[in-house]
Amino acid sequence: MSSTAGQVIRCRAAVAWEAGKPLVIEKVEVAPPQAMEVRLKILFTSLCHTDVYFWEAKGQTPMFPRIFGHEAGGIVESVGEGVTDLKPGDHVLPVFTGECKECAHCKSEESNMCDLLRINTDRGVMIGDGQSRFSINGKPIYHFVGTSTFSEYTVCHIGSVAKISPLAPLDKVCILSCGITTGLGAALNVAQPKKGSTVAVFGLGAVGLGAAEGARIAGASRIIGIDMNPKRFIEAKKFGITEFVNPKDHDKPVQEVLAEMTDGGVDRSIECTGNVNAMISAFECVHDGWGVAVLVGVPNKDDVFKTHPMNLLNERTLKGTFFGNYKPKSDLPSVVEMYMNKELDLEKFITHEISLSEINKAFEYMLGGDGLRCIIRMDS
Repeated sequence: MSSTAGQVIRCRAAVAWEAGKPLVIEKVEVAPPQAMEVRLKILFTSLCHTDVYFWEAKGQTPMFPRIFGHEAGGIVESVGEGVTDLKPGDHVLPVFTGECKECAHCKSEESNMCDLLRINTDRGVMIGDGQSRFSINGKPIYHFVGTSTFSEYTVCHIGSVAKISPLAPLDKVCILSCGITTGLGAALNVAQPKKGSTVAVFGLGAVGLGAAEGARIAGASRIIGIDMNPKRFIEAKKFGITEFVNPKDHDKPVQEVLAEMTDGGVDRSIECTGNVNAMISAFECVHDGWGVAVLVGVPNKDDVFKTHPMNLLNERTLKGTFFGNYKPKSDLPSVVEMYMNKELDLEKFITHEISLSEINKAFEYMLGGDGLRCIIRMDS
């Protein structure tokens, strides 16, 4: 039993008070976990583009003050009533989605979209009682996607916490909580390229490079990276990408460029931008008869995907994926093991490391297109 179990913990957290304004390091009170919840001591976290998107309050109801953060690694500090599969001291990754293990989705081998714990960006409170576990001088501070890892301590639902090997370095595997795993799974679990195949990856941010890493692990012989920012091409070579296409360099649709490069189309394509035109290109660039396109990026709410039905009738397949089709609690430990077994290289995704007090630098890096993942140490 932790010495702080059952007590309110006062700790540092980076609080977003207003949309787009720098985060402020505050002393916050973190309440004890309630039934089916755990309180975690976060040791390392990283910034994902999703944090930036909601911090900027683009396209959704603004909710402030709020503690962002959802890619992290930590240790269980205490557990609430009814928690049996985690104990204080366990090493864990909190995840923005979850696995209740009771709903139809969790019981299905084909889905990871838990009815209870599926991502909900509009919910700023705990699912059990509708209350926040964070406060400053009695004023509630909103949660973010059930994780809020920009705090030295946080409270999560048990279904959104994956127990991992205590031997795994948390300053590396913390980045597996979201983007890299999403891209990796889109390739390995959904696109499933055959050895020697050709794969196109649209968007060479962290998710796209995770997809490229998955294609490399699967044995693809040609991995073509598509991005409108040529500065990304140099870094992307580390991830097994063999060729690059900048759509701005061509006076024809990029799907036609790719078809010419690959004798009729690529075997697999993975779209990681969320741009609906890139989604259409990703689908139309796959080879008829066997081509598979996988959509990963999240579109704007008013976007419409348009393509001619013959593209489907000619035996092209269009798929979507959420978190790379990984079930968080069941499958994430095996992704950590891939890293531990040197099958998956995470170091090349990490381009900066800073302390919690410097967290606004991480936002500057991402907004400036500088690097992939910035690790934030919580201990200094």
